[in-house]
Amino acid sequence: MVEFQQTMQENVYNLAFGDYDEKAKSIDDLAVTNNGDSLKVLATVASTVYAFTEKHPNALIIATGSTAARTRLYRMGITNNLAEISEDFIIFGYTKDEKWVEFETGEDYEAFLVIKKENKF
Repeated sequence: MVEFQQTMQENVYNLAFGDYDEKAKSIDDLAVTNNGDSLKVLATVASTVYAFTEKHPNALIIATGSTAARTRLYRMGITNNLAEISEDFIIFGYTKDEKWVEFETGEDYEAFLVIKKENKF
Protein backbone atom coordinates (compact mmCIF):
# COMPACT_ATOMS: atom_id res chain seq x y z
CA MET A 1 0.00 0.00 0.00
CA VAL A 2 1.20 3.53 -0.80
CA GLU A 3 -0.15 6.60 0.96
CA PHE A 4 0.69 10.29 0.65
CA GLN A 5 0.06 11.73 4.11
CA GLN A 6 -0.52 15.47 4.47
CA THR A 7 1.84 16.99 7.05
CA MET A 8 1.31 20.07 9.19
CA GLN A 9 2.91 22.14 6.42
CA GLU A 10 0.86 23.08 3.37
CA ASN A 11 1.71 21.07 0.24
CA VAL A 12 4.18 18.85 2.13
CA TYR A 13 3.36 15.13 2.09
CA ASN A 14 4.96 12.14 3.74
CA LEU A 15 5.31 9.18 1.41
CA ALA A 16 4.40 6.04 3.34
CA PHE A 17 4.33 2.53 1.94
CA GLY A 18 4.46 -1.05 3.08
CA ASP A 19 2.26 -4.05 3.61
CA TYR A 20 -1.30 -3.37 4.70
CA ASP A 21 -1.97 -4.72 8.18
CA GLU A 22 -5.61 -5.83 8.14
CA LYS A 23 -5.77 -6.13 11.91
CA ALA A 24 -4.37 -2.65 12.60
CA LYS A 25 -6.01 -1.15 9.49
CA SER A 26 -2.79 0.66 8.66
CA ILE A 27 0.45 0.40 6.73
CA ASP A 28 3.12 -1.84 8.24
CA ASP A 29 6.34 -0.24 7.06
CA LEU A 30 8.45 -2.73 9.01
CA ALA A 31 7.10 -5.88 7.34
CA VAL A 32 9.72 -8.11 5.72
CA THR A 33 8.40 -10.48 3.06
CA ASN A 34 11.77 -11.55 1.56
CA ASN A 35 10.06 -12.47 -1.70
CA GLY A 36 12.65 -10.73 -3.89
CA ASP A 37 10.36 -8.04 -5.25
CA SER A 38 11.98 -4.94 -3.73
CA LEU A 39 12.86 -3.47 -7.15
CA LYS A 40 9.29 -4.00 -8.34
CA VAL A 41 7.94 -2.39 -5.17
CA LEU A 42 10.21 0.65 -5.55
CA ALA A 43 9.21 0.99 -9.22
CA THR A 44 5.54 0.88 -8.22
CA VAL A 45 6.10 3.51 -5.52
CA ALA A 46 7.93 5.70 -8.04
CA SER A 47 4.99 5.44 -10.45
CA THR A 48 2.65 6.63 -7.70
CA VAL A 49 4.86 9.70 -7.18
CA TYR A 50 4.43 10.55 -10.87
CA ALA A 51 0.66 10.08 -10.62
CA PHE A 52 0.38 12.04 -7.37
CA THR A 53 2.38 15.00 -8.68
CA GLU A 54 0.24 15.10 -11.81
CA LYS A 55 -2.74 15.87 -9.56
CA HIS A 56 -0.71 17.89 -7.02
CA PRO A 57 2.07 19.59 -9.03
CA ASN A 58 3.12 21.83 -6.13
CA ALA A 59 3.50 18.97 -3.66
CA LEU A 60 6.76 18.46 -1.81
CA ILE A 61 7.14 14.78 -0.97
CA ILE A 62 9.27 13.57 1.92
CA ALA A 63 10.36 9.95 2.19
CA THR A 64 12.52 8.10 4.66
CA GLY A 65 12.96 4.45 5.44
CA SER A 66 11.55 2.96 8.63
CA THR A 67 15.05 1.62 9.25
CA ALA A 68 18.54 2.74 8.24
CA ALA A 69 18.77 -0.24 5.88
CA ARG A 70 15.57 0.78 4.10
CA THR A 71 16.72 4.38 3.79
CA ARG A 72 19.93 3.04 2.23
CA LEU A 73 17.84 0.90 -0.17
CA TYR A 74 15.86 3.98 -1.23
CA ARG A 75 19.10 5.89 -1.77
CA MET A 76 20.37 3.08 -4.00
CA GLY A 77 17.09 3.09 -5.93
CA ILE A 78 17.36 6.85 -6.49
CA THR A 79 21.02 6.53 -7.48
CA ASN A 80 20.31 3.75 -9.99
CA ASN A 81 17.54 5.78 -11.62
CA LEU A 82 18.83 9.31 -11.08
CA ALA A 83 19.15 10.23 -14.76
CA GLU A 84 15.52 9.30 -15.43
CA ILE A 85 14.21 10.81 -12.19
CA SER A 86 16.11 14.06 -12.80
CA GLU A 87 14.22 14.64 -16.04
CA ASP A 88 11.05 15.39 -14.05
CA PHE A 89 12.06 15.91 -10.40
CA ILE A 90 14.58 17.61 -8.17
CA ILE A 91 15.76 15.36 -5.34
CA PHE A 92 17.20 16.59 -2.07
CA GLY A 93 18.76 14.60 0.74
CA TYR A 94 18.58 15.44 4.44
CA THR A 95 22.04 15.23 5.94
CA LYS A 96 23.20 14.26 9.41
CA ASP A 97 24.01 17.97 9.82
CA GLU A 98 20.26 18.59 9.54
CA LYS A 99 20.41 20.32 6.16
CA TRP A 100 18.58 19.71 2.90
CA VAL A 101 21.07 19.49 0.01
CA GLU A 102 20.68 18.51 -3.61
CA PHE A 103 21.00 14.73 -3.92
CA GLU A 104 24.45 13.45 -4.84
CA THR A 105 25.37 9.86 -5.47
CA GLY A 106 27.63 8.25 -2.88
CA GLU A 107 26.34 10.41 -0.01
CA ASP A 108 24.34 9.15 2.98
CA TYR A 109 21.03 10.80 3.79
CA GLU A 110 18.47 10.51 6.55
CA ALA A 111 15.51 11.36 4.29
CA PHE A 112 14.66 12.48 0.77
CA LEU A 113 12.62 15.35 -0.63
CA VAL A 114 11.09 15.08 -4.09
CA ILE A 115 9.88 18.16 -5.96
CA LYS A 116 8.40 18.17 -9.45
CA LYS A 117 10.47 20.47 -11.67
CA GLU A 118 7.47 22.65 -12.58
CA ASN A 119 6.71 23.18 -8.86
CA LYS A 120 6.23 26.82 -7.90
CA PHE A 121 7.35 26.46 -4.26
